[in-house]
Amino acid sequence: MGKRQVPTRPDYIKWLLLLGVAVLVVLFGLYVGRRYILPHSVNVDRYRYPIAGIDVSKHNGEIDFDQVSDDNYQFVFIKASEGKTYQDDAFERNYAGARNAGLKVGAYHFFRKNRSGKEQADNFLNVIKGKPMDLPLVIDLEDDWGNGVNIDRKLALERVLDMINILNDKGYPVMIYTNLDGYGKYYKDMLGDHDLWLCSFTSPDLLPEMPHCIQQFSHEGNVAGVKGDVDLNVFRGTKKEWNRYLDDVQKQLSH
Repeated sequence: MGKRQVPTRPDYIKWLLLLGVAVLVVLFGLYVGRRYILPHSVNVDRYRYPIAGIDVSKHNGEIDFDQVSDDNYQFVFIKASEGKTYQDDAFERNYAGARNAGLKVGAYHFFRKNRSGKEQADNFLNVIKGKPMDLPLVIDLEDDWGNGVNIDRKLALERVLDMINILNDKGYPVMIYTNLDGYGKYYKDMLGDHDLWLCSFTSPDLLPEMPHCIQQFSHEGNVAGVKGDVDLNVFRGTKKEWNRYLDDVQKQLSH
């Protein structure tokens, strides 16, 4: 019987390279499927959920907020900042336009897990500069390929809580934006004392146990005054409950 051949070093390298390529192909396929194939919108009954809004950033271009209001939308969340230093160039323009159109306005910050909570709170506060708000300040907390995937969950949560405490100390109530994955990973156990804005392409009627007050239900909205697709959201309640919610936010802001 002949001797068993042992793969040479180049053979090991070849198979490792092939394995690496296979992993990258699978990950890329999952990314493409999630981003471009899976649904990014669901129909919502506006009679049942009469209060609706959009969320925007500079990527939406110039927006005619009077047309947005005329198209039966009542609120808007505007991107203000991201991480330690990024500030959205269109925030001032979007804020002024939305306020002048009579929309209820909130601002959001995209949280970077590789930056401290204080650095990000300072950046957020520098952008909003004491502007009146109708809605809580939002921390957009989600995972993506470029957002500190190697950062430990516990450390990320500590940084989020630091940011929340700073914003609260400045008199702002805080809302957390996340998706269903982020709800289980971040919100459910540690952040449940704060309002939740949930991204889910499922009818709000099918999420009765979820505690969110606002749901983002589409990335493909068509709204008068906005060129191209825009994110759509609804408040999970009646007009009376919406007015009561706004009053509660103002009481928190006045403290």
